[in-house]
Amino acid sequence: MGLLLIAISLFVLGAFFYSYQLANEGLALSADLGTYPYRAYAITFVGFGSLLTLAASVSYSKRSKNLEHKNYKV
Repeated sequence: MGLLLIAISLFVLGAFFYSYQLANEGLALSADLGTYPYRAYAITFVGFGSLLTLAASVSYSKRSKNLEHKNYKV
């Protein structure tokens, strides 16, 4: 559960950093790194969030399989 909460937090931070635009550039729509300086951080946060989500799902599936095997043995 903790891994999923951290992953969601990273996704939220990634969305904020991805859309953050410098105020002095105005409302110009540009994909330039000067206008959006934190996009590299955003992609990194989303990447780590994806890895944590994957780790949480694998951990959950292993745990649920272990619980099923314990219930059958009893």
